[in-house]
Amino acid sequence: MAAPNSIIPPLVRSSALPSNQPGLMDPIFPGGTSIPFETDDSSPFDDRYSIAKERARLLDLIESEDPDPTDPRWPRYELYLQRCDKLKQMEADYRVTNGADHVVEASVANQLRDLGGLVDDGIDTMTLHTKEGFRMFMGRRRDPAGKYNAIPGGKRVASSLKALWTLTRNNNPYADWALLRADNRIPELRRGLDHQTRTFDAEIKKKADKGLGFAILKSREPKVLELGFRSPYGYAIAELIVEFDYYVRVVKTLGRKAIFSDKQEHDAIRQFTRPMRAAFEEFIRFETWLTKPELLPLSRTDFLPGADTNAQRRVAAVTGILGTVPPGIYAGRQVSRHSQRRVSISDTEKVMLERVAKELAAIDQESGTAVDEPTDEGLVD
Repeated sequence: MAAPNSIIPPLVRSSALPSNQPGLMDPIFPGGTSIPFETDDSSPFDDRYSIAKERARLLDLIESEDPDPTDPRWPRYELYLQRCDKLKQMEADYRVTNGADHVVEASVANQLRDLGGLVDDGIDTMTLHTKEGFRMFMGRRRDPAGKYNAIPGGKRVASSLKALWTLTRNNNPYADWALLRADNRIPELRRGLDHQTRTFDAEIKKKADKGLGFAILKSREPKVLELGFRSPYGYAIAELIVEFDYYVRVVKTLGRKAIFSDKQEHDAIRQFTRPMRAAFEEFIRFETWLTKPELLPLSRTDFLPGADTNAQRRVAAVTGILGTVPPGIYAGRQVSRHSQRRVSISDTEKVMLERVAKELAAIDQESGTAVDEPTDEGLVD
């Protein structure tokens, strides 16, 4: 026989609930009386017992230093304590077993912690055949004599995009904006290269149909570069450069076989070198400013009402340099393909972000301070 105040797991009565107590169920203690309790569909218990709702109903007993055992809710209070202990046991069991199904032995489930992360077992490479393609990857510094301007290279811009990708971890809306622009510009350039390459390939095929078979030029000693990028955007840049390298091979083939004049060959290559470098310059510009020590802590919270003085200074500086971030990006409605942003936003915070986004949109319309499309000015082939 159990002691009068002991807690015995309840059995759930199958009868219908009383109409005057919606959402309550009647557990029956053997030899005892029914104890009603609140339920919730998200409850971890089979009988849908709600700890949160019960706490609200029993708050005075729970927070009392000396709860009154004569209170008519005392059995309900004891049941609450029992379920809290049970939930702690369930949570501990879940942690120990790594959330594995009950049929999985604990010794097996624990091996999940020892499972190593994924690594590149081989070496990623990129093969380039043309000087134009290699230069597009390598870039060029400004020479000491000042005769040649610096031109951005794929290796440098891959590093910039990795830095921006890392900044998304700080909930930085401008890093999100830069990566979204990269998500659009890089595939757009690749599509342009692919379309033009297929057009030129068709010219070569026409010659083949008439009996002239032309092979696409390739280097006697192509250079195989090891990549090892640490962000997805590095590989996106590598794919773009390989597309460009092959495009140059096709164009030079047309020049070598007298299908193109020297000027046509030069103009066809220039058609893509300039927009590619302009895009690279844009991404590098974002990274150069956003990684300044003064702007490094920049976050969406800096734009919220009540932000401190340093946050207000960061907002004033970044909007003055890069323009007003688009409201859809600030509010999180538009996200980049790859991001390290892992922020759980409540409904209240979403409303606040949307409100600030509307204010930013209004400011942008009044001042016209948004970032302009990049130009080719100052770039050198």
